[in-house]
Amino acid sequence: MSIFDKLEGVVKRFEELTEKMADPTLYERQKEYKEISTERSNLEEIVGTYKKYKKIKSDIDGAKDLLANEKDEEVREMAKEELAENEVLIPALEEELKMLLLPRDPLDDKNVMIEIRAGAGGDEASIFVGDVLRMYQNYCRALGYKTEIVSISEGDEGIKEVVFSVSGEKVYSNLKYESGVHRVQRVPKTESQGRIHTSTITVAVLPEAEDLDFELNMNEVRIDVYRSSGAGGQSVNTTDSAVRVTHEPTGIVVACQNERSQLKNKEQAISILKARIYDQMLQEKNDKEAAERKGLVGRGDRSERIRTYNFPQGRLTDHRIGLTLYNLDKIIEGDLEEVTNSLIAYNRAELLKGQED
Repeated sequence: MSIFDKLEGVVKRFEELTEKMADPTLYERQKEYKEISTERSNLEEIVGTYKKYKKIKSDIDGAKDLLANEKDEEVREMAKEELAENEVLIPALEEELKMLLLPRDPLDDKNVMIEIRAGAGGDEASIFVGDVLRMYQNYCRALGYKTEIVSISEGDEGIKEVVFSVSGEKVYSNLKYESGVHRVQRVPKTESQGRIHTSTITVAVLPEAEDLDFELNMNEVRIDVYRSSGAGGQSVNTTDSAVRVTHEPTGIVVACQNERSQLKNKEQAISILKARIYDQMLQEKNDKEAAERKGLVGRGDRSERIRTYNFPQGRLTDHRIGLTLYNLDKIIEGDLEEVTNSLIAYNRAELLKGQED
């Protein structure tokens, strides 16, 4: 099937969805309405670009027809100019249409939960968790996303573990490449002899699970409450407001003590639990499709070392695509756009190569 056959099929599907959206009873069926409106929205850019392409092709044909049949030299000159202006637009539009036809990640529009945990390196790893948390918060702010700390466990120095939610437009599409092991190389503030230490943290980007994705059976969830405590055993409050939820079939455990309200802690723990279970389901699905996504980056192995932050050299290296940048000072403050765009471009190139093969 040629690219234009595919595009005509997309236009036909877009028109079908537009017709369905005109049905006033559709809004009473919220699940169906959401599915139809989301699919239509995802096709809108392709249809608009294809219409623009067809209009320019039509103008080119019209200019060629004038040159073949028109005797008036002034009209012929105008036709030549129009032809030259439009012909240079075609290659870029054809490339854009190829990109727009690439299979979309169905999770791209989702909000996410991000978990950052200290790994090897003791206090220095915990300090780096705080640095990366701030990096993501600043990056999300620049994108217009809303972030909210859901759960945090602080150590004597820095943060042992933090979970925060991110909401906005196409959140997962911009943050999905962050999952994996992040390595930091720098001189810790506790190092008296100036030696460079290497520490690691892990980042997991979990697409938010909605009721449409799967239904959590609460009969399979054990809920325990206990007294909250802060770093070093300090009492956060004197009531049993902390909540621990355990999903018995998978053994996934989530504890929340961030809020003074037991109900709020329970709600947050359940939302994290759902995201982790949903992510596990997706990971299992991805493992089965490993051959198809060979060479792609994104929902990969969470134990994979994906990136090194070398502070003495001011260097960031993304090991998955061989990207090296020497503006670590800006990146660690949230300027992740060049990194993200490079990963997106690599992914698209691999998908295009797969289609051509």
